[in-house]
Amino acid sequence: MEPYNLTLTKNLRHELHMHPELSNEEVWTKQRLIDFLKDHTHLEIVDKGKWFYAIHWAKEAKKNIAFRADLDALPIAETIDVPHASKFSGVSHKCGHDGHSACLAGFALEIDQKGSDKNIFFLFQHAEETGDGAAQCVSLVKENHIEEIYAFHNMSGMALNTVHVIDGTAHCASKGMSIHMEGTPAHASQPEDGVNPSFAMAKIIQAIPEFTSREKNNGEVLCTVVQVDIGERAFGVSASKGNLLLTIRAFYEEELDQLQKNFENFSLELSAQYGLKTSFSYNDTFPETVNHKESSDKIRYACQKKGLQLGEMKEAFRASEDFGHYLKETKGAICYIGNGEDYPPIHTVEYDFRDEMIETAVELFKGLAEL
Repeated sequence: MEPYNLTLTKNLRHELHMHPELSNEEVWTKQRLIDFLKDHTHLEIVDKGKWFYAIHWAKEAKKNIAFRADLDALPIAETIDVPHASKFSGVSHKCGHDGHSACLAGFALEIDQKGSDKNIFFLFQHAEETGDGAAQCVSLVKENHIEEIYAFHNMSGMALNTVHVIDGTAHCASKGMSIHMEGTPAHASQPEDGVNPSFAMAKIIQAIPEFTSREKNNGEVLCTVVQVDIGERAFGVSASKGNLLLTIRAFYEEELDQLQKNFENFSLELSAQYGLKTSFSYNDTFPETVNHKESSDKIRYACQKKGLQLGEMKEAFRASEDFGHYLKETKGAICYIGNGEDYPPIHTVEYDFRDEMIETAVELFKGLAEL
């Protein structure tokens, strides 16, 4: 990577870090990246509202290829002492999306200056953390006939600057499930006069081990209780309504769907038994992220070509990633660049994206663009 481009990219990363924005609120971040690309490249910019992409047009393009970076930050306060610390209370880039965006912009600079025999689309996506972004941005793939798409995520617990890859499932599918149950209130001294949802909700929670049992599923299936909210702080009243919030997760998307149906059916059975009204709602829905082996192999080859250290992942991450939406529409893969084996994990207060990784990410992307 050119030293001039590397300095620009690092400075951009620090700017983005100082101005973190939550999912679907990335207004300043998006505009700063657009301005950066307009100031330093001749790329075409396509503004899509909450997100945008830039395009390098080749004279005689061999194919259309895309690279994605995410923009959003997290609702975590910045407590570490760094010169580029977050200026916004309670919000910070503790997942490294500032680094992802800066790396993609740095890669764009390199392609703009040196050219490519492919049409390259640089996709800057909003709202990865909530799963909203890729579901909206996937239109890029269809409208522009994208033949391959790539992304990387920084990851702690892996040797610094080592690229890790896996064939097949890289991230589990998941969604937030809310079960709302409503009965009728009664005086606390005469609970039999009302309908209290507590007993039904308790039985749902007790059913979790059965529904997620490894003996009943082909892959890993998980359910995490996120919140139980029943009744009010009123000791004279028997609770009459409540919400049970679960995060359901599975290695296979079809088993996630089955887990959801199991909870819905069991909840409705209990509702009929106890005389409750029950409804369901869903948030933060993520598909399974399944790498195409052909694309994973290209990441391996690009690492070999660029002299980058390569590691093989033995199993998928339980955590979800909305990049899976793209991989349902075209070939591609996501890989991981190590922050260091003992580096603070992402989504923790001690974490900050490591600038040393910028050149690794850019060179990896350049290697993929050259294949």
